[in-house]
Amino acid sequence: MNEGFFRAVAAVPAVTPASPAANVKAIRDLLLRIRRELPDVDLIVMPELCITGYTCADLFHNRNLLDAASAAVAELAGCPEARDLTLVVGAPVEAGGSLYNCAVVLHDGVLCIVPKTYLPNYNEFYEKRWFAAASDEPVSPVDYAGFEAVPFGCRQLFVCSGVKVGVEICEDLWAPVAPGTKAALAGAEVVVNLSASDDLIGKYAYLSDLVKSQSARAICGYVYASAGYGESSTDLVFDGKAMIAENGTMLARNRRWTRTAQYVAADIDIEAIRRDRMHIGTFGDCARREACGGYSVAGATLKAAPVSEDWRLLRKVNPMPFVPSDAEHLAERCEEIINIQVAGLARRLDFTRCRSLVVGISGGLDSTLALLVAVRAFDSLQLDRKGIHGVTMPGFGTTGRTYNNALALMRALGVSVSEIPIAKAVMQHFSDIGHDPDVHDVTYENSQARERTQILMDLANRTGGMVLGTGDLSELALGWATYNGDHMSMYGVNASVPKTLVRHLTRYFADTCDDKLCRDTLLDIIDTPVSPELLPADAEGNIAQKTEDLVGPYELHDFFLYYTLRYGFASSRIRLLALNAFEGIYDAATIDKWLGVFVRRFFAQQFKRSCLPDGPKVGSVCLSPRGDWRMPSDASREAFEKMINDK
Repeated sequence: MNEGFFRAVAAVPAVTPASPAANVKAIRDLLLRIRRELPDVDLIVMPELCITGYTCADLFHNRNLLDAASAAVAELAGCPEARDLTLVVGAPVEAGGSLYNCAVVLHDGVLCIVPKTYLPNYNEFYEKRWFAAASDEPVSPVDYAGFEAVPFGCRQLFVCSGVKVGVEICEDLWAPVAPGTKAALAGAEVVVNLSASDDLIGKYAYLSDLVKSQSARAICGYVYASAGYGESSTDLVFDGKAMIAENGTMLARNRRWTRTAQYVAADIDIEAIRRDRMHIGTFGDCARREACGGYSVAGATLKAAPVSEDWRLLRKVNPMPFVPSDAEHLAERCEEIINIQVAGLARRLDFTRCRSLVVGISGGLDSTLALLVAVRAFDSLQLDRKGIHGVTMPGFGTTGRTYNNALALMRALGVSVSEIPIAKAVMQHFSDIGHDPDVHDVTYENSQARERTQILMDLANRTGGMVLGTGDLSELALGWATYNGDHMSMYGVNASVPKTLVRHLTRYFADTCDDKLCRDTLLDIIDTPVSPELLPADAEGNIAQKTEDLVGPYELHDFFLYYTLRYGFASSRIRLLALNAFEGIYDAATIDKWLGVFVRRFFAQQFKRSCLPDGPKVGSVCLSPRGDWRMPSDASREAFEKMINDK
């Protein structure tokens, strides 16, 4: 394991039924290939009964086959291809006068043996004809394959590279209470499944969901390897499934139906699993309630092999963790988020019997999304859109592009349109407080933001309505809002939507919009640089104050935010993930710079988050002080910055 990542392989060798000698050769060849192609492997899992083949039927009770299988395991346990790694293979094992379908764990010898708990004996399966089911008795020693006192039993885990691993065998996964669930509650962070699952119509999709679901319920990594080419096709056909999942997400899966050996590999995030188990108290409560103790642990004293200097993370890290990567799921996610926002706002309007909303429209992304959600909410309540009072308030930095887009959008959506310039009022305010308007400092900027908020609040009073907030999650994380200015509203509809997702939600509205003017306006708003427009435009009338030039790229900050809040990762680990996710986009120096800015601003601006307006939670990451994020406003950031500096 390196940097909290555990490298697992699900491997599918071609088998020859009833020929352990041929099978061990095939396994050794595949091991040699894996070690050549993939450095720093922690664990390799192979299919159920891969030493003999799953389809040997009555030959399982033949002495020649059993002796050959034992000799094959002995050869595999001492072969150079398996040295210094942990390998799990399937083999028939005799114990106490019975024969068991087992997972044999090898690490420079036979580390332990785990028998199958649930034997299928229906439809095409009749394993009870040959095998005994594992008992729930404590682990006991057996002599096997030339090794003495090998721990044998289903109530055991084994340690691999500092990670506790539990074992299931095929049908065990399908049981109402899977042995892997108990193993996870007993401390297993990864569960392996050695399988010989034949293929039937629709079975693969169902099994894939089962694997993901098991990894999610047990908050664990799940490594699944199933029999493939070479198994007898007398009655069944095996497609060679290999999958690796982590906490509900499929990390890797193979291409089935190949005629040659293959494998898939992935780095399982053990640190994320440990954090979720610690954070989600239900897991610990369940472990205590179910009393899944009494598990022995094999290999606790084994040392992990050293990690090579050229180690690279073997998993794809999404640079936009808030945004689904494929178009189909993106559309579904956008619709779901919008429905949550609309439902929250509609409920607030319904409860307060409010029929008027006041929204400041700047021609930027956030206010655009807020207005679009407001329109949907009014439509769902069958209210006249004219009850939405859109207000554009041009100031010193307003450009023609944003001004015209604000007006065009409000008109296209059929809401009430107001224009209230703020320059005169702000100049009067400068005079009142003795501020030189030629000094473009924080007073110059924040006075404009607070003037706009005052206008919106007073208009809401006059119309008997409420002010709809437009600020998003990314701005809250960075404190990129004027305290008691745009920081404040009566309902913050975008409060848990990050900036990267705001853009996609707005595009979704554009893509599903029938009105050409509305669609064209939305697309131009999407292409407009993000800016508070509080400083005068440049000589050509273009936006001079670009937010991302000042605080950094929002895609980086949203990435930092996700892994800070969702997993509580150390800054050094977030840096590692960012280097992977943004490879070829941002270099290490750029990532270090903006990660430092994120940490500094995130800590310094907590006081703004401590008094946020109400707003709907739409995802797993939120900064509401009432439900999701509680943090002292004077917390020190020293340790977090040190991790970046000590990279």
